[in-house]
Amino acid sequence: MKKLTEDDIEKRLLRFPDWEYHDEAIHTTYEFANFKDCFSAMSRMAFECEALNHHPEWKNVYNTLDISLSTHDADGVTDKDFKLAEAFEMIVEEEEY
Repeated sequence: MKKLTEDDIEKRLLRFPDWEYHDEAIHTTYEFANFKDCFSAMSRMAFECEALNHHPEWKNVYNTLDISLSTHDADGVTDKDFKLAEAFEMIVEEEEY
């Protein structure tokens, strides 16, 4: 998997306004109504991670979920990270309804 340039990353992030790029990864924080909703989203996200064989660095505290995505084999951000970010966005969007 080829590492994306910083310019490519910034262009792709235009589709993900709640994500930012720093420290060779893309990052976001989701806030849910409560722990149960957060954990439910994390469980759904886990299935997407397994399907793509790509796993985030994440931290959950009560109703917040901090996520960092990078491809360790490429030492930076790749297409895989944006595919997973897109899947996460769709899951969180569904959770809001």
